Amino acid sequence: MAEETKPGGAFDATQWHEVVAGDNLSKIAVKYYGDASLYTKIFEANKDVLKDPNKIRVGQKLRIP
Repeated sequence: MAEETKPGGAFDATQWHEVVAGDNLSKIAVKYYGDASLYTKIFEANKDVLKDPNKIRVGQKLRIP
């Protein structure tokens, strides 16, 4: 994903992951962190779009802190 600059020139180094069929937060955590138990970091970073860590939808874009 392209690098983004926030208003005021601050650099945004946030990674993004687009959910595909078969994904769950644990699988995404393994991909980015190598540890499924760190799925809570992803959930916490995306509470604005996720209400339940077990309910993610194909096509959602999630922040990866």
